[in-house]
Amino acid sequence: MLLRVVLIILISTITAFHTKDSYRRVAQTSFGAGEHLEYRVHYGIFNAANAVVDVSPQIQYINGRPCYKINIVGTTLGAFSWFAKVRDEWQSWTDTSAIVSHKFYRNIQENNYRKVETTLFNHDTDDAVVTDENGTKKFEVPNHIQDAISGYFYLRTLDFTKLAPNEVVDVPTFFENSVYKLKVKYKGKDTVKTKFGRIKSLKIIPILPNNELFKGENSIRIWVSDDANKVPIKVEVDLWVGSLVMEVSSYGGARNNFKWY
Repeated sequence: MLLRVVLIILISTITAFHTKDSYRRVAQTSFGAGEHLEYRVHYGIFNAANAVVDVSPQIQYINGRPCYKINIVGTTLGAFSWFAKVRDEWQSWTDTSAIVSHKFYRNIQENNYRKVETTLFNHDTDDAVVTDENGTKKFEVPNHIQDAISGYFYLRTLDFTKLAPNEVVDVPTFFENSVYKLKVKYKGKDTVKTKFGRIKSLKIIPILPNNELFKGENSIRIWVSDDANKVPIKVEVDLWVGSLVMEVSSYGGARNNFKWY
């Protein structure tokens, strides 16, 4: 459960601007096919989990459109698996030009809980068709709605120089059969220390409603590299019981060089 929460927050930190009845074109140089990122998740003193984010080297086609196939896998590690045995897989087929989702898949394995779900998006009719163990349902969605993963990649196309510190943006996304808005606050620039050296970063805070997992409105803090890549470098999560820290542990295939120092 804890790992799934972190992945949702990581890949749902997004924003979208709508242009009705046409595919937008989003110019970007932040990512491409073949990108590979790995993260290590710590829960207190425990090495709790690994998360891997891969962009397939091959372009695939959904709805007749070229897409990046993006795969995220999270697994618990060692002793922590005795408390929460997790292997979650998330996939998104994200339009290479419009940076919107055409297809979203998740296979959740958490202790005895199982869920396999596929969502197909039709941007011409603005609907999402969800298929899971309960059958198939269709939902109305806004134009250019994102799934959790495609939205994270869209965030990487934004020009943060146009955002003022403490500016809040709305984040529309489709998840678990619902369209919702997550409010995200841009806090400004910071520096993060990593195993590769220090790196200049952009700090982002999702504004959360009251809930039973997170400790307060500012309980999740995300640092994104302040360079052309704009990848999450570190995530801190304050829980009602303990805390989680997720840090980048390996990378490859980045479109641009990271600026470690």
